[in-house]
Amino acid sequence: MELEEIKEIISFLKNTDVTELNIEKEGFKIRIKRGYVYAPVEIATPPKLSAESSQPSYHAEVLKEEEVLHTITSPLVGTFYRASSPDAPAFVEVGTKVEKGQVLCIIEAMKIMNEIESDVSGIVRKILVENGQPVEYGEPLFLIEVTK
Repeated sequence: MELEEIKEIISFLKNTDVTELNIEKEGFKIRIKRGYVYAPVEIATPPKLSAESSQPSYHAEVLKEEEVLHTITSPLVGTFYRASSPDAPAFVEVGTKVEKGQVLCIIEAMKIMNEIESDVSGIVRKILVENGQPVEYGEPLFLIEVTK
C-alpha cells in the first residue's frame, strides 16, 4: 500500500462517522483510529512533599523500581497470551525465577503464535499486561529483577 493510498483513505474518513478502520493486504497491516477532540482540561498538580516528609513520592518509587528492574517489551503488535492454550498453566507468574531464553508469553500476530523469551535471568516481579489484551510494539510486558 502506497503512502498516497493511505492519505486518500484518511482524507475520506474525515467526512464520515467511522472511528476505526483495519486493513490487511499482502502482508501489510494498517489500523487507523479517529478520536474525538475535547477541550483542554486543567489538571491540578499534587502538593509537593516537604523535605521533612518520610513518605517517598510515587514518582520516586517508580524511578527506583525502573532502575532495579529489567523491562521486557513487546517486539511486535498482537494479542498477549500468558499460556500456550486457554486450559494450560501460565508460562510464568509473579515471583517465578526465569532463565535467559525461557518463554514468558505468546503474542499472536496474524494467526501466528510468537513465543517471547526472557533476555535476562532473574525473578518476575510484575506482569504488566492482562491475558488476551492487545499490545503494541515496544509496550512493556514484564518487569524482571535481574539475578546473576
